[in-house]
Amino acid sequence: MSIILKADEISKSFDTYNNQIAVKSSSLNVRRGEIYIIEGKSGSGKSTFLSIIGGLEKPSKGKVFFENKSFYDLNDNKQSQIRGESFGFVFQSFQLVPELTVKENIELPMNFIKASDKILNVNELANELGISMHLNKKPSYLSGGEQQRVAIARALITCPKILFADEPTGNLDQETSKLVIKLLIKLSLKYKISLIIVTHEKGLIKQPHYLYRMNEGVLRVETKYD
Repeated sequence: MSIILKADEISKSFDTYNNQIAVKSSSLNVRRGEIYIIEGKSGSGKSTFLSIIGGLEKPSKGKVFFENKSFYDLNDNKQSQIRGESFGFVFQSFQLVPELTVKENIELPMNFIKASDKILNVNELANELGISMHLNKKPSYLSGGEQQRVAIARALITCPKILFADEPTGNLDQETSKLVIKLLIKLSLKYKISLIIVTHEKGLIKQPHYLYRMNEGVLRVETKYD
């Protein structure tokens, strides 16, 4: 599989006076269509690392390459275009717009991209995620698990090349967590999307994947399950 995203010795410092380093020199190669799990306790730097490779936060040092181009050396418009068309994001807090219906929330990313040939069908995606009966409801009428499935649909609607999931099961019970992860994996495999999940939970999935661990700002490879 070809490498689609590469983090080359990236680091992030937030307080130069106290030399507070959230991410220490770390590297990662992401291949098209593969699954990556980054485990680590709270405060280990894993979410900051995800924000950097997801194009949301510039590293203090190092480079991030997307399709062989240095992401943070591109102009703002090009960065925004890549985030809108090639990246999808799922967060712990769902981040749905309460005033919009489920259908409108899912369709929201379509307002910010130019390409339309990759757009998935909203009804088909909602059906796969088991939320088709909720399309005309507001998020407040849904359970936490249902809201997270809406967030997954929103992240997938543009059929991104990479899906970044930051603690996607952090606000869910164990049974719902398993269902959400199962759906994430199923859809990423179906659409050949690279999936990167950051979590504090150990042994989150049994599907073949690359496992990394973040400890005190340093990313280390653990193993690849086959």
